Amino acid sequence: MTSVTSLTDLVHQRLSDALASTLPEADGVDPLLRRSDRADFQANGILALAKKAKANPRELATQVVSHITTGDVIQDIEVSGPGFLNITVGDRAITENLAARYADPARLGVPLVEHPGTTVIDYAQPNVAKEMHVGHLRSAVIGDALVQLLEFTGESVVRRHHIGDWGTQFGMLIQYLDEHPGELDHGDAEVSGEEAMSNLDRLYKAARKLFDSDEEFKTRARRRVVDLQAGEPKTLAAWQKFVDESKIYFFSVFEKLDMEIRDPDIVGESGYNDMLDETCRLLEESGVAEISDGALCVFFDDIKGPDGNRTPLIVRKSDGGYGYAATDLSAIRDRVFNLKATSLLYVVDVRQSLHFKMVFETARRAGWLNDDVSAFQLAFGTILGKDGKPFKTREGVSVKLEDLLDEAVQRATAVVREKAEKVGLTEQEIVENGRYVGIGAVKYADLSTSAVRDYKFDLDQMVSLSGDTSVYLQYAYARIQSILRKAGEARPLAHPELELAGAERALGLHLDQFSEVVADAAKEYAPHKLTAYLYQLASLLTTFYDQCHVLSPDNAPEVVENRLFLVDLTARTLQRGMGLLGIRTPEKL
Repeated sequence: MTSVTSLTDLVHQRLSDALASTLPEADGVDPLLRRSDRADFQANGILALAKKAKANPRELATQVVSHITTGDVIQDIEVSGPGFLNITVGDRAITENLAARYADPARLGVPLVEHPGTTVIDYAQPNVAKEMHVGHLRSAVIGDALVQLLEFTGESVVRRHHIGDWGTQFGMLIQYLDEHPGELDHGDAEVSGEEAMSNLDRLYKAARKLFDSDEEFKTRARRRVVDLQAGEPKTLAAWQKFVDESKIYFFSVFEKLDMEIRDPDIVGESGYNDMLDETCRLLEESGVAEISDGALCVFFDDIKGPDGNRTPLIVRKSDGGYGYAATDLSAIRDRVFNLKATSLLYVVDVRQSLHFKMVFETARRAGWLNDDVSAFQLAFGTILGKDGKPFKTREGVSVKLEDLLDEAVQRATAVVREKAEKVGLTEQEIVENGRYVGIGAVKYADLSTSAVRDYKFDLDQMVSLSGDTSVYLQYAYARIQSILRKAGEARPLAHPELELAGAERALGLHLDQFSEVVADAAKEYAPHKLTAYLYQLASLLTTFYDQCHVLSPDNAPEVVENRLFLVDLTARTLQRGMGLLGIRTPEKL
């Protein structure tokens, strides 16, 4: 791996050294670099420094400039306004830095973090025996992108899928299965995800109908819940059938989403059953929790109900049962003490924010979270329909996730088919690319919006070849591959001695920012920062095409090679960036 220092960092270091030479007592002052319309960078930290040193800002800026050698990394630097510094980077420095990134095809020069930790990411949390709907999309897509980003930066990541596989409804399902044996038995025959969900849905509806109409069955079902919680073998075996059948369905949906979900990473509510008693004991003995009206509760002075009374986190109910709080607190203990996590990240709906606020504070009071171990809920917003209301079917029910994905692929395949003859796609490639474009469109629409915000689900816009869409980025990548195929004997090769045109410089400077953007997106749990970068990269590529012909016969051979080098590095950056978002880039489109 070759770590490449970005041009931003190189310029920053030159400025820091010049500041230290000008005012030795100003050690540690940040020059505050930012992008500028007038130059490649603008340093605007001089004003604050001058005020602190009781000096004239413009005079101080002039002194700083006198300590900077130009001609290599910094081609030119000038004082602007009351004391700003406008900085232009040299063409050679741009090309040489990009060449170093090009020589590292796996990482493009992106360094690993200096002090990696272990992050447990809780995401993609479906429920056993229930269909996944559109509400399950964001947790899965955002969580998967964060896994890729954090692992790429060097963090050790532990995936956790906290599925809903426990609770009173299983008494009803298990009792019905016991009285109607064979409902989930299909021998050695392979069952598709659709068939598995159909079996579960049919059984659930039948069990619910009987539960609501037959008091004796309802009584038997409730007794079965007690058996399940007690670990009665026959009841556990029936419960396991529901879990296994549901996993067949889960895996089929995640496969459609082009996501890897591994069975060992699925640790649902049931995985913490053996810890619940001890969790309650530790909280009560430490004084973090107290008995109130027979229930074990944790109270918070700043969390009150409409009546003005404190709203508690109920860890154990008055009837002795356990709720989500006990399970989530036990999961924290497991992740901190057994998995040795330094960070806990929960990709969960914003509507559960109050619950997690109370859970995290309880864990802090208990000492399970501290300065060395942090917990954060990435609380995502809602998917809306075109009307701006929560996305539902015409009948007012949640849209099935599989139906949504199938429609996205269908729409995308139609778009791919329109251009298939022109680019020479086979039927197999049309189908494959349609899947990549459709699923990529759904993921990108989600990830290009800040997680905390709601967004409108509009398939027509998502599969558009123009605008801020994954198809636009995939098309940019495919267009570069077409150019590389047409290049004949000419090969991508950096020529640092060449003077760069304006569009070449703009593209090159943006390519060099890839490391910074990846680091920020991972550190801030913000995939939308990466999507914004990639969209701007594709837009700069379009401008480059318009102003700088790559394979023009009027170009000197070294110009052709250098421009092929620029577009090939752009393609590699698009492919790596899209890959970190879980989106594929077809070679032809």
